Amino acid sequence: MYVCSCFGITEKQVKEHADAGACTPRQIASACKAGTDCGGCVRAIQAVLGRGACPRRELLDRKRTSGTTTDAVPGADPGIATGIVPGVAPGVALPDAA
Repeated sequence: MYVCSCFGITEKQVKEHADAGACTPRQIASACKAGTDCGGCVRAIQAVLGRGACPRRELLDRKRTSGTTTDAVPGADPGIATGIVPGVAPGVALPDAA
């Protein structure tokens, strides 16, 4: 069955890319362009991947629930840099909240 009709990507191909290590729709898009044109297949790709389809994601989930993260901010996503505010240039001081 086709998941991405824009690029002719099948469910089988998405699963093959997932088996090769692609764990997110963005990684699938990098591997085969699925989800990069109209975006209508992103939810279908998410469904094919499933929540437990990525061993790396399962490791992150276990770390978060066990409290053994090494992040500067407890519970923060380790893939997201801390101290970065969208739309504010690095090094720009923000006013303190009262």
